[in-house]
Order: sequence, then C-alpha cells, then structure tokens
Amino acid sequence: MIKTLVYVVLILIGLCLSPLIVGQSGYVYIAIGDYQIETSLVIGVVGLIVFYFALQLLEWLILLLNMLLSSRYLPEQWRRKAAKKHTLTGALALAEEDWPAAEKAMAKGAEKGEIPVLNLFAAARAAHYQGDITARDHYLTQAENNPIAKTAVYTSRTRYLMKQGELTQARVVLDKLNPTSKSSAPVLKLAQELYLQQNDWQALKLLLPILKKRQLLTETEFNQLNTKTNSILMVNAAKTSEAELNKCWHWLSKSERKQDELVVAYAHGLTQYGHKDKAIKLIIKQLSAAPSAALFAAIPDLIDAQDQEVRKLLSRLETTHEHDADYQMCLAKLAIQSRDTKQAKTHWQNVCRIAPTHQSWLALAQAQEQLGENSSAANSYRNAANII
Repeated sequence: MIKTLVYVVLILIGLCLSPLIVGQSGYVYIAIGDYQIETSLVIGVVGLIVFYFALQLLEWLILLLNMLLSSRYLPEQWRRKAAKKHTLTGALALAEEDWPAAEKAMAKGAEKGEIPVLNLFAAARAAHYQGDITARDHYLTQAENNPIAKTAVYTSRTRYLMKQGELTQARVVLDKLNPTSKSSAPVLKLAQELYLQQNDWQALKLLLPILKKRQLLTETEFNQLNTKTNSILMVNAAKTSEAELNKCWHWLSKSERKQDELVVAYAHGLTQYGHKDKAIKLIIKQLSAAPSAALFAAIPDLIDAQDQEVRKLLSRLETTHEHDADYQMCLAKLAIQSRDTKQAKTHWQNVCRIAPTHQSWLALAQAQEQLGENSSAANSYRNAANII
C-alpha cells in the first residue's frame, strides 16, 4: 500500500513538473552496438518510467500465475502433509506397541506417503500382532506391487507363517526366494530356521557350507550343527536301506568320517544289516585313536558279552581314565552284560564318586540289592532321591 502511494506521489510530481520540463531543450543519445537511439530528454524520462511500470506489471502477472498454480496443487500438499503426520503417529504407536493405532495410522500414511512400502510393512506387522491375518496379507500384497520390495515381502510372509506354525506354506514362500550363496543374510538365516523346524536335514546339509562361507555361523555352531545333521542323515539312511547307509557314509569328508558321533551312527547301521564285525573294527580304530564320551556311551549298545577285543582295549585305558565318569559307566554296563554284579557295583561306586546323578545312584542301589547289601542299597536310594 505504501509502495503504491509513493508511485502515485511521483506521478503527480511528474505531472506538475512536466510543463516546466517540456520547455527545456536537451536530448538523450543511446548507442548499443550498431543500434542508435536519439530522443528528447522528456521522452527518455517518460520511456524509463513506462519501462519500469511494464516490469512491475510483469512481476504482478507472474505472482498471480504462481498463486493460481499453488492453489491448484494445494490439496495434494495437504494430503502429503497429513501422510507425514500419520506416519509419525504410527511410528510412535509401534514403539509403544499400540498395534490397533499403529495399523490405522500407517495404513493412512501409505496413501500419500513419501515411501508407502515402509508404511505397508509397518501396518502388516501391526495387523499380525493383532492376529488379523487377512489384513496383514492384504498389506503385504500391496507392498508386493513394488518390484524392489518383493524379496522383503516374501521374507516377511515366510516369517509370519512360521510364527503361525504354517510350516508347509512358509516353505512354499521360501522356495520362491530360492536361497543360494547369492541370497541375503536374512534369507539364509530364515532358511536355516525353517529347515530345522521342518527337520529337512538334506536341505540343511546343502545350506550349511553357504552359512559357513558367509560367516553366518561361528566355527563351534557350524561344527555342532553339521555333526547333528550328518548323524540324523546317517540314521535316516540306515532306516531306508544298506545301500543308502553306505552312500551317506561315503559322502562324508575324510575329517567327518573321524567324528565319534558319525562313526557311532554308521556302526549302528552296520550292525542293523548284519555287519557287526565291521562295526566293531570301526569302534576299535576310533577308540584307539581318541577315546571319548560318545564312544563310551555307544559301546555297551554295540557289543555283547562275547566281544572280548573291545573289552581288552577298554581295560588298557583304566590308568588314564580312572577318574572319567563316562568310562566308569561304560565298564559298569559291560559288567552287567557279563552278569558280574560285583564288578558293576564297583564301577557304579566310582561313577557316584566322580559325577553322581540320579540314575547312577539308582543303578548302584540295584546292584547292591542284588548282592544282598540292603543297608547300602537304602542309602543309595536316599542319595538318588536327594538329587531329583
């Protein structure tokens, strides 16, 4: 307003002074390159004023056009601003685990949000925790329309189905991800978890080298899981046929064929198919190389009272394994096989001295009862009851 008033005052002053100026001589000469302009001083001044007003008018027109365009897109800006507000509200609700509020806010924020996929995943999570499976799958289906989000959608869907206990459906979705060495770490870990829950040891066997190469398992974790997987595969192969048993054994690496658990599993399979002599030779070889708790636990189930060669080898270990509870327990069970109750009692006493357990005290009490040592047996029963 003040600016316009100044312009009006200047115009009035110009009108008042114009009669005086018109009577004055003088001219304006302007040269720009090859162009020359010659005019009177009055016309030059008037031309400058007109030019200035033309520029001012152009500025007003641009401002008016900008206002018209802004008003046209204003509702869209309002919606985006509202989407940001809904997303923030949903994020806070997720942090507070207010699942109904989180789902509602995130779903609204996805409509005009900057990254709607994130809102959809958050809404799906909130729906899952409310047990609304239909809404959860609806949000994931919407997110799947974005090609970049497909892997994340399949991963989320697999994890949700696993939590529901729908392992078969989860496996169908996981197979779409096709876990390989090029897959992401979350996909590989998810595959490991699902294979374990499904007891799909063959698939886990193929996955383990990838997990080790990608350093997703520690050395200890890998060794434990690899041994468990191979042992179960060996047992399952023995249930199928002798050919499958031998095939499974020969698929193992040289170092794996030296592991006690796998040797024991193979020995049990050989015994099942009438190759007890071969099984005992494997046990003797392993026992001579490195006696272990796994071997001591398996020997009583693999041999009988007539297998003296293993018993002689065990007797040679007495000086080095005198204080080994697993060794003493093995000898006690072998003594029971030979109906040597007195010797069994001695070994059970050693077990109870070294590492007493409820079962060892019960076994000692039974041996003492058979020998007529009722008082000692009663004391052993009391000790067994105290350990429960």
